[in-house]
Amino acid sequence: MSGAVIENLSGRKLTVVIFSLLLCQVICFLIGGLVAPVPNNVQTILASVCQDEKDGFNDTSKWLPTRGEGACRMETAELGEGAISLRNNQRAVLSFQMPLPRGGHTLDFSRWQQSIIGMLNLEIKLAPEAPATLITTLPIILDVRLAYSNKNVPGWHKLATSTELRQLECEDAGPRLLQCHPVALFELGSLHHDYYLLNIRLPVDSAKHLNLNIDQIVEATLTTIYQNGGFTKIWLALKSVFTPAIGVLLFWFWRRVHQLEREPVIIEWMLLALGAALTLLNLPIELLTLFLDLPFMLLLADIRQGIFYATLFSFWLIFTGEHMMIQASSQKNSFKTYWRHLSAVVVSCVSLFAFDMCERGVKLRNPFYSVWISPWSANIASIFIGVAACSAIVYFLFLCFMVYKVMRNIGVKKSSLSSMSTARRLRYTGIIYRFQFLMLSTIVCAAFTVIGFIMGQVDETQLKWSENSTLEVNSAFLTGVYGMWNVYIMALLALYAPSHKKHPPIDDQAVVVGSEEIEFSNFPAESNPSEISSLTSFSRKAAFD
Repeated sequence: MSGAVIENLSGRKLTVVIFSLLLCQVICFLIGGLVAPVPNNVQTILASVCQDEKDGFNDTSKWLPTRGEGACRMETAELGEGAISLRNNQRAVLSFQMPLPRGGHTLDFSRWQQSIIGMLNLEIKLAPEAPATLITTLPIILDVRLAYSNKNVPGWHKLATSTELRQLECEDAGPRLLQCHPVALFELGSLHHDYYLLNIRLPVDSAKHLNLNIDQIVEATLTTIYQNGGFTKIWLALKSVFTPAIGVLLFWFWRRVHQLEREPVIIEWMLLALGAALTLLNLPIELLTLFLDLPFMLLLADIRQGIFYATLFSFWLIFTGEHMMIQASSQKNSFKTYWRHLSAVVVSCVSLFAFDMCERGVKLRNPFYSVWISPWSANIASIFIGVAACSAIVYFLFLCFMVYKVMRNIGVKKSSLSSMSTARRLRYTGIIYRFQFLMLSTIVCAAFTVIGFIMGQVDETQLKWSENSTLEVNSAFLTGVYGMWNVYIMALLALYAPSHKKHPPIDDQAVVVGSEEIEFSNFPAESNPSEISSLTSFSRKAAFD
């Protein structure tokens, strides 16, 4: 791309730009580590067993809370105090009221907490006639009902009801006793209400032989995972800062492009798309959930993030392809040139989008739904994930091949620098080193993105530097990686914008560079400026700055 700022900017100004962006990156990391709390909170609720006075299977308007007005009659205080036989007592209901009180005070959910996921954990005692093959896998049917209540509107109101099949993976914990792994039960993309109530009944389906082998529920716990409201405030504050910053820089970049007499080249189009995708990702539309009930926010967040990553991965391929440094200046590439390169990105994104719609798209209608509950849907989901994974591997290998070719071409150009004149050698050396630095920044960004993802999957308790540490590592990585992408794209937009500097033509005359006179005659023919993208002159002391 001819006449870019990165080629014409003096070393002093370039250093100031780089250190300013690095300072912004460090600030984002420190905000997450020292100011922001943990990203997610976890609360484990032990089930209370309520006795339904009447058969409530057909009455979906009946709710059995454990506290407050209309609290149910307990069969026993908690399951841990004595197992309840559900085979002989079909009116027993497992009740979970969220959130739990603390210090004798009734707590309520905040809309800043954004979303909630519920995981059900059961300890089961098998019936004497249950076959031994159930030790590892146990199908169970659940009649689940979710209700909400608000401080200003008392009473429980239906949110969702469903009859769900779950396949429990269990381990032998004693004679006829199974300790089952947690299973995903529900997911809400919006915490718009103050209180939530979950009632679970275990019907016996003799025709399908479901729940017949369960003698007792020894213990049942519900683990709720919801976003920390304090972290949400920090996250949206960062978004509110980066959104106008990227927007103004994108406007400035495209305005400079349109001031040229030529049409925008492919890298400029990709930078425009990348800036627009980041602006879409930065928009703090989560603030709308403070006033409106928007259960589709998790799906929308996945779509926005998918658009950003698809644009970023496409940009990397085109960026390396356009900087092979072996093209003649008259050769112009278009998007058609890269359709094979981008096919892996398209296939991977389409597959992940289809999986997301099958999973979170259906959850908008039924928050208890899981794509893994039936073999047919699980196979379809596995195919989507497998295709996306294979495409990602192909993309990664091809990107590594492209980077290798670029670095090899850089090595060829560097080996021929000794035969060039001093002025032209300075030009080539400066452009090569600046481009290598940009490629290194790209690799670092990709590496930290992977590290940040892995750290997000690790238990928060394993991420403490020490027992007395006040640094929240998980939050620091989330805000640090998010800030890194903004800093990286800000650098691309600023440094790859067209430069408007006017330089004197290079001929056989001598010009003064600082206090040194350099002769521009007798340039070797093989050092054609078209070999390297826009060899705009600069030197040790930035003579033309």
